[in-house]
Amino acid sequence: MCTVVILRRPGHAWPVILGANRDEMLNRPWLPPARHWEDRPDVIAGKDELAGGAWMGLSDTGVVACILNRHGTLGPAAGKRSRGELVLEALDHPDAAGAAEALAEISPRAYRPFNMVIADNRDAWWVALADQKVRVRPIPTGISMFTAGERNDPADPRIATYLPKFDAAPIPDPDAGDWGAWKAILSTTENQGERAMSFRLPNGFGTSSSALLALPSPAKAFGADKTQPIWLFAPGPPESSPFTAIARD
Repeated sequence: MCTVVILRRPGHAWPVILGANRDEMLNRPWLPPARHWEDRPDVIAGKDELAGGAWMGLSDTGVVACILNRHGTLGPAAGKRSRGELVLEALDHPDAAGAAEALAEISPRAYRPFNMVIADNRDAWWVALADQKVRVRPIPTGISMFTAGERNDPADPRIATYLPKFDAAPIPDPDAGDWGAWKAILSTTENQGERAMSFRLPNGFGTSSSALLALPSPAKAFGADKTQPIWLFAPGPPESSPFTAIARD
């Protein structure tokens, strides 16, 4: 069960702040975010070496996409395409609205159930495949938290525990390089198993990496300073792996 937390602040200098922990079988091979795809030179994403797709990526046009499994759907299934392909497909579009519109048309029989977050500095969308139906909904202003079920679901133990903590935490300040509060929450191991934000189970399933990302407003992105998105990545459990900036060159 992965986790994505997104803060939307339309009109702010940094209108999107996103934090994510990837939970996966720890022996599943992957590569950290980079320009891994020759046919997609404008995409930076982590690469799943088993299926060839991605779990989180960012395009040069400022679209970010993250995908999460729904309950009980870990791993590949015979006759189904890899959900990681959908991240790359989303990043083929110049904006989040176009990506969400395209993904609304996928065949619900082609993939296992998923949640997907797609955002740019103007819009953000939640795409969900559940019960053999694809739903596309705008993500509202404020903080939204996604795991393996519904957005901000109070019945989800992880959301019930940590959404209030994100709500109460100081908001990251990308200009000052201050991400401390969100890093601390993403690194929390205090609860048991998958109730924790970062964990490792005896069967080898656990938190394999973590990310923090901020998208600049159009005014910052196209202003005199040409501010770029900021993407920090921890290549392991966030409580023990340092976050470093992902290079865009």
